[in-house]
Amino acid sequence: MEAAQTAKPAFDWKRLVFLLTGVALFAFVNFCPQWPDAIDPNGEHFILTPEGKGAIAVFLLAGTWWVFEVVPIGVTSLMIGILQVMFLIRPAKVAFKDFMDPSVLFIFASIMIGLVFTKTGLTKRLAYKMLDIVGERTSMIYLGVFVVTAALTHIMAHTAVAATIYPLLLAIYALYGEGDKPTKFGKGLFIGMAYVAGAGSIVTLLGAARGAVALGFYKEIINVDVGFFELTYYMAPIGWGMTFLLWAFFMICLKPEKERIPGLREKARELNAKMGSLTRDEILAAVIVGSVICIMSLRAFVPALKAVDKTAIILCSSVLFFVFKILDLKDLEDIPWNIILLFAGAMSIGFCLWETGAAKWMAVNWLVMFADANWFIFVMSIAFFVMIMTNFIMNVAAIAISLPVALVIAPYLGVAPEVILYASLVVAGMPFLLLVGAAPNAIAYDSGQFTTGEFFGWGIPASLLLMIVTAIFVLVVWPIMGMPITL
Repeated sequence: MEAAQTAKPAFDWKRLVFLLTGVALFAFVNFCPQWPDAIDPNGEHFILTPEGKGAIAVFLLAGTWWVFEVVPIGVTSLMIGILQVMFLIRPAKVAFKDFMDPSVLFIFASIMIGLVFTKTGLTKRLAYKMLDIVGERTSMIYLGVFVVTAALTHIMAHTAVAATIYPLLLAIYALYGEGDKPTKFGKGLFIGMAYVAGAGSIVTLLGAARGAVALGFYKEIINVDVGFFELTYYMAPIGWGMTFLLWAFFMICLKPEKERIPGLREKARELNAKMGSLTRDEILAAVIVGSVICIMSLRAFVPALKAVDKTAIILCSSVLFFVFKILDLKDLEDIPWNIILLFAGAMSIGFCLWETGAAKWMAVNWLVMFADANWFIFVMSIAFFVMIMTNFIMNVAAIAISLPVALVIAPYLGVAPEVILYASLVVAGMPFLLLVGAAPNAIAYDSGQFTTGEFFGWGIPASLLLMIVTAIFVLVVWPIMGMPITL
């Protein structure tokens, strides 16, 4: 008995192997001799500087540690900043400044909205009302959650949607009857929400910043304006198609253990009735959040609002929650700082790859391999590159590094620029492999229902599904809809 109490847990050799693998990849790339230049079809040379090589080395270490979770994901992000400074890749003032990029603060404010919805009880009301509508079948609960998530991303940023839906999912899962224990239903519910938030966000310019950035590059290079509703016309079929396909995917791969939750509808009605009428805090929270969403949505249509960054607008809600005493100092302790740090590090490595020229070097090297390929292979190679890059760095950066290069190569192969633009935007919105690919992925991870390895594992077939759907739209659907494919 005494020996059992004093026994130490077995040493985690697997963790040590992956930890050292990340270190070895960093050391090998950072200290190896200079790599050859990348050369585009116009003959322009892109030199990989020592700093650029260092950026790729940090990128490899971070990717390895994130996938295998050898240390908490937020701690890996700290290592990204440390390595940039210690190995003189970028100055400390630059490397660590990215940790407080506006995008990181946007995620912080989005999470605060989720906290407020949970604390005031609005989340439970929404969950009970939704369960009353969709009923007791777990397949319909999946579908109801996915449809609501996708629809909301048409009018607000997918990060804010995920932060708002997340506590609602916690309330729904609490009624599943398994406590906090990870289950197939829990994995499908939270991973599915993250995936579908991406699928829905491609449909309008309001779902994420990547759309506006891509259209800006497109206008600059091709000198053609793409309108708000033109984008939606081509993106709505594939966005909603992926939403329903992902529902089928999770019903097959992560089919809930229980087909029904008996008495759920009655229980949801009973719990909703017990909550009584709306409280002062619930009304205030709904008004504040609704106003912020409305103002952010209007930025796409009101020129005067375009000059005001969406981060400043959404942070106003965080301040107002404290002004009206909906939140207090103690609530700050409930912020998942591990997730905030994860995205802080992701922004830092993204900017590092961009500013050192490493990202451009990788993009040119990848795309010129397909410079003599069939037009379809070339378009899909661009889509594949953007999909992989958007899992490691912010999707805005993935678009920024690949789209200009692809649009330069396209005329040589007789490929129309429109198909490159839309194919890139589709895959940039759906990073299914790594948590750092999109904020909804990281927010879903906070549920504790899955590991980073599980997320990566399910992301492989989901990414394959995405590539197949994109290929069908490039070959068949978009040409039928009137999109130019070849010149």
